Amino acid sequence: MDIISDRLKRIQPSQTLVISAKAREMKAKGRDIISLSAGEPDFDTPDNIKSAGIKAIQSGQTKYTDVGGTLDVRRAIAQRLNTDYGLNYKPEEVAVSSGGKQVIFNAMMASINPGDEVIIPAPCWVSYPDIVTLAGGTPVIVPCSEQLAGFKLQPDQLEAAITPKTKWLILNSPCNPTGAAYSAQELRALCDVLLKHPNIWVLTDDIYAKLVYDGFESTTIVQIEPRLKDRTVTMNGVSKAYSMTGWRIGYAAAPVEFIKAMMKLQGQSTTNPCSISQAATIEALAGSQQSVAEMVKTYQKRRDIVWELLNNIPGLSCAKPEGAFYLFPSIKGCLNKTSKAGIKIVNDEAFVTALLEEEGVAAVHGAAFMTDGYFRISYATSTELLKEACTRIRHFCTNLQ
Repeated sequence: MDIISDRLKRIQPSQTLVISAKAREMKAKGRDIISLSAGEPDFDTPDNIKSAGIKAIQSGQTKYTDVGGTLDVRRAIAQRLNTDYGLNYKPEEVAVSSGGKQVIFNAMMASINPGDEVIIPAPCWVSYPDIVTLAGGTPVIVPCSEQLAGFKLQPDQLEAAITPKTKWLILNSPCNPTGAAYSAQELRALCDVLLKHPNIWVLTDDIYAKLVYDGFESTTIVQIEPRLKDRTVTMNGVSKAYSMTGWRIGYAAAPVEFIKAMMKLQGQSTTNPCSISQAATIEALAGSQQSVAEMVKTYQKRRDIVWELLNNIPGLSCAKPEGAFYLFPSIKGCLNKTSKAGIKIVNDEAFVTALLEEEGVAAVHGAAFMTDGYFRISYATSTELLKEACTRIRHFCTNLQ
């Protein structure tokens, strides 16, 4: 008897986690590996946030909380959304989960019926299509051209992808893996399409919204079009902006009835997120934001250095992202060549596999993000390691025959 369910067989393990695990395994065996595959800040959690967590432990905040988080953390989230975007959410319109991924999982599982379609612009985060599939829905992947649209969904593409079965649009800005971010004008054009289709909901993944550069100003769907508030889930968390990946806190703001539906599911799965992490999140959101500004300044310097180095490597070309901490170079000039060790670069997966084996640089292939011919690197690591990684990538590319 096969114990594994058919629904689980329809999805794949997260490719970013698979490659990161392989890089750690190679490093444990003594290989000199530079891992640029994980989407995780290299900064420590700021001291004021850590102190809030310690204080929570010492004061006995170690018990169950409400499934969707304490009233205090939901108030802090509502206030942060108001400060950042001018949005007005009540605490009962906010829920907290164990990471942003659980928010997305809850939203899809609470709403999708078999055959429902979810529009996902690509390149996209690796987990969106699999979460939709696991929920019984159909991911509708819409390729977004780098050359024509800077990897961003265009209004005519959105309109063309909509069918009577469309239930959701998932929009990620800034985007993982490209770092492309939608301006207010670009979001306005998408909102105009959505207003014509009142049955479509929007999940806006704003997890990288604070990590933007060159004066770019992050905006979000409900801020641009308040009339979409009653069918939008605004998702965010503290993992990226506050370097709190291990604290596992994501949150959603949405209509009360949908928040209740997501928490009904969460109540029968993980129940409340960590009480200590919730206390630390209050400090992250309500306390000093100086650490965020300092991290952004460092990320922008790294982005500029790596972007310039990559664009001077034969066979590669790379767009300059507005946000996040990723670069998504094209390898089209390297395809159908052979590496020094004899590996034929037939696609982006072959490229990153050979790069890891031959040069000890771990990256993620573009096909994992639903876009062939590219690879993703994270610049959330030290400048010295990034420069060395680029030297190794150059060596690899220049030796292709």
